[in-house]
Amino acid sequence: MKPEMRPRTPTGSLSGGERQHTGSFRPPSTQTKETAAAPADKSPDSFTVLGRKLSPADFNTAMVHFYRGEVQRSNTWRNRLDTTTNWAVLTAGATLSFAFSSSENPHFVIPINSVLVSFFLFMEARRYRYYEIWASRVRVIETGYFAQLLSPSATQDQEWAEHLAADMRTPHFTISEWEAVGRRLRRNYLWIFILLAVSWNLKVYLHPFPARGFEMFVRRASIGSLSGEVMLMLGIIFNAVVLIFAFATVRLKQATGEVLPDHEFNFHPIRTVTTTLSRATKQRRVTERRTKRARQRTRTTRPGHTGALTGNLSGEWKRPDTGELQQTDREPVAEETLT
Repeated sequence: MKPEMRPRTPTGSLSGGERQHTGSFRPPSTQTKETAAAPADKSPDSFTVLGRKLSPADFNTAMVHFYRGEVQRSNTWRNRLDTTTNWAVLTAGATLSFAFSSSENPHFVIPINSVLVSFFLFMEARRYRYYEIWASRVRVIETGYFAQLLSPSATQDQEWAEHLAADMRTPHFTISEWEAVGRRLRRNYLWIFILLAVSWNLKVYLHPFPARGFEMFVRRASIGSLSGEVMLMLGIIFNAVVLIFAFATVRLKQATGEVLPDHEFNFHPIRTVTTTLSRATKQRRVTERRTKRARQRTRTTRPGHTGALTGNLSGEWKRPDTGELQQTDREPVAEETLT
């Protein structure tokens, strides 16, 4: 049988540089390379961050994910706040159930529970400060970014973006310890303390039978070596301090993460609580001024010499030539430490 004849490719169909071979990749032409390598049209809205061009779509995507992350953080710390409150309510309910279940049960478990609830109060205040960090960021994004997308105004305020950038560089608490304690005390714990105080008085008065006079009431209030008068004074002082502290911290309003309308959402207290950031900025400026002075001293001429020590005006230190040092006295230059 005759071998199968394959059709031959015409010689002049392809040039020498573009000759096609079986199983090989045909390189693109010069025009194709130039077209592929040609950069895309630069969008006027794009900007560069660390060498990367960021388009408005990329910025919106980053802000959406950032917003979701901050919401998740605030929800996590909000759940921790509810957990601490549940601890206080459960321990108070268990203590009162034990105290009133029998006339023989002691009444001093109620003051002990008041001290325990105080610990829960300070624990919740610390958690509330962490909650305010993320909640304040969420509120700033809502008022400065999403509100502008939904209802754009004529003047765009960029203060919210500057605040978020500064807050991420130097995180700080947006609420003081006293304000956090006062807020949680007025909203939850004040009523628990009032309930414990009233319950203690009822326990002392009713069990084992109703007291016939104030003197009997005072005698029943004694605990061990502590007399009834001392216990009454301690109870009055404790509850008075709680009430005074609750009403004295009403005017502290540094928190910005609360759900407030736009006209009540005070954005400018962010400036008052960023003392750490302002101090760091001030210290950096002082350091920059000292550095400039040190560079200026390196450009000047040493006393008793005709030429400049370095010979350049760039501010960089260069080792002087050996010949110049031989002509002058070898006076050591004192090193200066810059802080």
